[in-house]
Amino acid sequence: MAATIAELIKARIAFGLSRKSIALCSQWAEKYRIMGQPFPGKWTFKHHPWVREMHDYNGDWVGQKAAQMAYTETALNRIFFTMDIGQQDVLYVLPAKTPDAGDFSSGRFDTALQLSDHLEKMFSDVKNIGHKKAGHVNLYIRGSRSRSGLKSIPVGVITFDEVDEMTQENIPLAEERSSGQRIKQNIKISTPRIDNFGINRYFRETTQEEFFFPCPSCSKLINLEFPRNIIITAESIIDTRIEESYLICHECKSKLPHQTKSIFLANGQWVHKHQDRAIRGFHISQMYSSTVSPPELAKSFLKSLEDATEEQEFHNSKLGKTHAVKGAKLQDQEIENCIGDHKNEEATPQGIMTLGIDVGKWLHYAVTQWRLPRHHGVGDINMHARGRLVAYGKLAEFEQLDGLMFRYKILHAVIDSQPERRKAREFANRFYGHARICFYGNGVNGKDIQLGFDEPTVTVDRTSWLDQSLGRFRRKTISIPCDTDLEFKSHMKALVRIYEKDKTGNPIGRYVKGNDEDHYAHAINYSEIALPLAATITHSQNMSNPL
Repeated sequence: MAATIAELIKARIAFGLSRKSIALCSQWAEKYRIMGQPFPGKWTFKHHPWVREMHDYNGDWVGQKAAQMAYTETALNRIFFTMDIGQQDVLYVLPAKTPDAGDFSSGRFDTALQLSDHLEKMFSDVKNIGHKKAGHVNLYIRGSRSRSGLKSIPVGVITFDEVDEMTQENIPLAEERSSGQRIKQNIKISTPRIDNFGINRYFRETTQEEFFFPCPSCSKLINLEFPRNIIITAESIIDTRIEESYLICHECKSKLPHQTKSIFLANGQWVHKHQDRAIRGFHISQMYSSTVSPPELAKSFLKSLEDATEEQEFHNSKLGKTHAVKGAKLQDQEIENCIGDHKNEEATPQGIMTLGIDVGKWLHYAVTQWRLPRHHGVGDINMHARGRLVAYGKLAEFEQLDGLMFRYKILHAVIDSQPERRKAREFANRFYGHARICFYGNGVNGKDIQLGFDEPTVTVDRTSWLDQSLGRFRRKTISIPCDTDLEFKSHMKALVRIYEKDKTGNPIGRYVKGNDEDHYAHAINYSEIALPLAATITHSQNMSNPL
């Protein structure tokens, strides 16, 4: 019995000493984390050496990355390490609670526990999807869309995963959860979409580091960039020679064998673009990946030349870089081409007049005068019409909109439903039959307009209508005042159409904006939506004569 007690004490002392020796997250990962496919067994940095420094850096960092580059697993290891060794509460933020939190809980968290005895013993309560307990330490999992879910959670480490899919305005709210902690860390990771939006907005303020390594042939320190460091050996994905594509050193032109990446990347290091910044930023592409071969990258690139969705996917998910497909946003020249010979607020109101209002800190408005061909027939009235922006500006009070309605003899107005729905409803009711509240919604196809019955509302597909209203500037079917200011032009250029695939693999498009305001773009869009509603009134009043 004495021997047994002595052995137990000895084992506990050894365990305690072993635990005290774990000072770095990388040490914790190599000791306790067990992985599944594609590299089953104990955690190792052999196949992704670029994440070691992220493991052990205790300050804030931003990861702008290609897909499947071990950044999420790194964030998980930081969380487990903080809870296990640091004994601190942590917060993991995903784009949405449903389905993202559930998928993360079952796909990432539960799998990690099943593979690791240490983690399984460490967590005492994992039933709640949004709250996991490890003794007295807590892991909170939240979606970015719920402001209430991000409040009142004091934590030390916060991870934001897939920042570009999040509700951007709620990110600062979540960041405040660590403001009262003595030891804290803020991690943001995501594949990017467009310039100055989501992860790229944060990455721009960092050290913007790239992973360099010594070339195995010439020993010069290099990094991998597309297309500089790849030789694509065919012009079609059905050409069997595509399988011969390979990476090269741009300095000595020597081949960099994909099979030996783990060897020549082992001595790599992060190189700062900006030395004097407090937040570190790490960018990596799939050119470094051990699981994505040069022929796979070559095929993805060739597909991107023929399909806008593949083009967006290649630059974002393969290269980890921002990208805007040609024609995805308005250009300065396209706006300049639409400058007319009239001044703002000086046109005489006549014919079909519509008003669009975007609601925010200010009420941004756009008044459009529409001209229809004499025999436009039936079908899509917006495609036949030519518009003239006769007035735009911003007001402080909803009641001031009444003056616009009377001054410009507005046949129909469409106003943004958020964030002041009550005030928007009051405005629509004051001009019942000539004004409606607009919702950008799901389940509406193309440019269909779904009318509300209990309330004066319309629900439309956001992307389809923005395609229409912004497309006018490319087709030159709208004229804008000759004194249009830079603010208006900036708003019109803020929206960018991105292309991606839904969960079933079907291509879809949607508009996002960078860090610039886009209120006038939406005001123009609401005025566009008002046209078919106004045309209905003109038909009923026999006012369909062209201007």
